[in-house]
Order: sequence, then structure tokens, then C-alpha cells
Amino acid sequence: MLQPFLIAGRVEAGCDEAGRGCLAGPVTAAAVILPADFHNELINDSKQLSETQRERLRPIIEREALAWAVAMVSADEIDRLNILRASITAMHRAVDALSVRPEHLLIDGNRFYPYPGIDHTTIIKGDGKLLPIAAASILAKTHRDELMRQLDAEYPGYDWATNKGYPTGAHRDAIARLGITPYHRRSFRLLDRQLTLNFE
Repeated sequence: MLQPFLIAGRVEAGCDEAGRGCLAGPVTAAAVILPADFHNELINDSKQLSETQRERLRPIIEREALAWAVAMVSADEIDRLNILRASITAMHRAVDALSVRPEHLLIDGNRFYPYPGIDHTTIIKGDGKLLPIAAASILAKTHRDELMRQLDAEYPGYDWATNKGYPTGAHRDAIARLGITPYHRRSFRLLDRQLTLNFE
């Protein structure tokens, strides 16, 4: 069972992102505020759960959270900002969208730009330690996966329904055969031999 909070009695929002290492699609972040008595033994770091488990937990978190929000930063924005800044921007946007203002932010990882007016704590592997961060990791992952399945219908050759935009061999092979889409991150190494890629 993960810890329910960092400091008892404080309104804390857990924040995490998904899709940072992908070649295509947005980076997605979630912010989640759980009630003090929230209890669910199944919730863990989203990477430790199966897709079925994540999808089963998503509506429970969305129903029982005091507040939750999901935000995305597009591939074009990632190319302009860089992936670290884009990931933090997505977290800021998720916090912006919360219906309850938290007193403190719990951030997965070790890098964050201060959010105006709210202190934060960065926690390495926080999604495996604190329930609010784990819940955020599940929402970020499931919302992003849902979008990538939708985009797969628009560009079916890249198998995004399966690889979700991550750099699998099949995804890179499809880029080599078909070229890039508007959802690909041009600032990333999309092929093993980048110089062969035509951006026209």
C-alpha cells in the first residue's frame, strides 16, 4: 500500500506525466487530489500495472478524487520547448485545470519549475511511493493511450494502438517506409539514421 500523503491534513495534488520518451503524440500530465480517507490497494505506479488494470482504475480515481485534471502538450510544442520543459508545462496546465486549489504539489521525478503560489516537493519514483502521484500516473497514461488509439485510426500505418507512439522497431520501420505525420516529434531521433529522413 502506498502512502496516502506526504504531510497529513494538507491538500496535496499528485502530478505525473506520460509519453515523455515517445516519438509521436503529446506528452500528457495529470494532477490528482485524493480525499484523506481514500483507500485502494491496487493503485500503483502505472508502469507496474497492466493496461487492463489501469483502465479499470481510471474511473475509480476520476469518481473518488476530490479533483483531477489532465492536460497535454502537442508534438509541435515539444519541438519548440524541449521535452523537459514540455513535460513540466503539461503538469502546470493540469494544475491550472483543477477545480480545487491544492496547498502543495507532489511531483514525480527530480525536475520541476515552480508553480506560481504553490510550493512543491519532487520525489524520485514518487509514483511507486505516494498514492496521489500513482493516481496521476494512471490518469496521464490512460488518457494518452486513449488519444493514441484515436490517432491510430487517422494514421493506421504506425500501429499507435499498440505501441502508443513509443520507439519500437516496427514504429521506426513505419517512419522509414511512410515518412512522418503531423504528430511526430521532429526534434527526436525518429530513425536510426536520422540523415535519411525527409521532412518535406
